[in-house]
Amino acid sequence: MCLCIPSCVLSVDEHAMTAKVDTLGVCKEISIHLISDPIAVGDHLLVHVGFAISKINQQEAETNLATYEALLAEMEREDVAVLLS
Repeated sequence: MCLCIPSCVLSVDEHAMTAKVDTLGVCKEISIHLISDPIAVGDHLLVHVGFAISKINQQEAETNLATYEALLAEMEREDVAVLLS
């Protein structure tokens, strides 16, 4: 299964076709070669293995991030339950 994580654009280098993004609190540089739309600071992108796959709106990014956070919280609860059993 492949996961695309919503990320917020922090800066763009159009010459190098890269952007710095915040992905779940982690800042990293990604390729924007696959995106034809203009990208600006504050935009939201779906990122997979270092490549921006698509541009999404803020509401979609927030919804996706809330889902990931809920999944991570449930996984953490399950891990704690296993450790305590």
